[in-house]
Amino acid sequence: MSRLAQLIIIRLRQEVLEWSGSWWFLTTLVVQAVVGPLIGLFVWTAVFPGEEYVVSYYVALMLITLMTESFEQFTLAERIYDGTLSHDLLRPQPVVIGVIGANLAIRSWLTIIGVPAVVLTGVAMGVRLDPAAILLALPAVPLAGIMMFLWTYGLSLTGFWTERVHAVVGFGLLGGLGAGFAYVPTVAHVVSLPSRYASVYGGVVVAGVGAGPSEIPDGDGKGLGRRRVRAA
Repeated sequence: MSRLAQLIIIRLRQEVLEWSGSWWFLTTLVVQAVVGPLIGLFVWTAVFPGEEYVVSYYVALMLITLMTESFEQFTLAERIYDGTLSHDLLRPQPVVIGVIGANLAIRSWLTIIGVPAVVLTGVAMGVRLDPAAILLALPAVPLAGIMMFLWTYGLSLTGFWTERVHAVVGFGLLGGLGAGFAYVPTVAHVVSLPSRYASVYGGVVVAGVGAGPSEIPDGDGKGLGRRRVRAA
């Protein structure tokens, strides 16, 4: 095992233990992560009642969102603002090691806490998932997680130049879990592409909506609606 991997594992273990005492805060993060897909689920099942792929897509999206959330605007940018990042600069290891460890620890806890809510939603909505589709979607999840981390990490580094990093990251992660992209300015489409496709692609594969970029929903289900109209 490489030294880099060993450092990440050690930091991950430390962060998991540190976050283990923040159950209430982690629960609020879970609620924050699933509320967008839940809104989309309720809205689009009302628009297209009885369409199984709509329900499957949003239930899968809930779990994928929990597994790929990134909070570097808090774990990194706040350390830039208060000056404690300088402590990591004195260590004989890359600063990003600590950021990766915190990212993986938070995702692990969000997944553990949020899985029961996802399962209950799936059971309540009568979701039936194809095992083959789940296997096809598995490679997309770690890739989505890496993309979300890199995107959020890059935006969070703007904390060196601006005190508005939370707004910068929020705009950059305008990934379409509840708001329709058809009503967002074109520039926002470009800025939000990484998080948009990273978040929804796995859900698209699981739901069996399609495998190409043209079939990826706009995050709020509008792509699902277009597919339904074409099918009709």
